[in-house]
Amino acid sequence: MKINANLIRPGMVIEHEGRSWSVLKTQIVQPGKGGAFITVEIRDVDTGNKSNARWRTADTVEKLDVRQIDCTYLFQDESGFNFMDKETFDQFPLAEDLVGEKGGFLQDGMEVVIDLIEGKPVSVKLPTTVVLTVTECEPVVKGQTASSSYKPGMLDNGMRVMIPPHIDAGTKIVVNTEECAYVERFKG
Repeated sequence: MKINANLIRPGMVIEHEGRSWSVLKTQIVQPGKGGAFITVEIRDVDTGNKSNARWRTADTVEKLDVRQIDCTYLFQDESGFNFMDKETFDQFPLAEDLVGEKGGFLQDGMEVVIDLIEGKPVSVKLPTTVVLTVTECEPVVKGQTASSSYKPGMLDNGMRVMIPPHIDAGTKIVVNTEECAYVERFKG
C-alpha cells in the first residue's frame, strides 16, 4: 500500500530499495528555503543493519502489510525478551536489538502488539504510557520557575527522563514510551 512519506511512523515496516525496513525514528525537517522533507532511521528486517533515508514529504513509499499479534511480555534472559502469544500461548524470544530502547519500559505481564512479516517478528508496539517510580533526581534550585525548567531524573527501570522540579525521588510518574518523556504525576 502506497502512503505519503510524511505519514511514516515508528513501528511501521516499509519497502525501500527492494528490502523490508522497520522504521525506528522519524523527523520532519522544514528548512527555511525549499520544501519540507522527512528523515527516517530504519533497520533492515533481514540483516538488522541500520540506515537512514530521506524523502520529500510529498513522495510516496510502499508500506508493507504486516500481521499483528497480541502478546504478553514474560521475562528477559540471555536469548532476549521473551513473549507469549495470547491466542496460541506459544512462547518466543525477541533479540534485544529488535526491541531497541523500548525494552527498558517492558514490565512483567505487559500486553504488547508484535508485528510479523511472513511469520518473522519485526517490531514491538508498547502501550503509549507506563507508570514508573523516580529513584533519584537533583534537588530543586530556588528561583527556577516550574514552567520553564526541567531536571534529569533516574527511573526505577534505569532510564533517564527530564522531570519538573516539583517531582522528588519516590514519586510515581506517567512516562510516554514513544518519546521517553514525562507526562504527569501518577494519580493512583
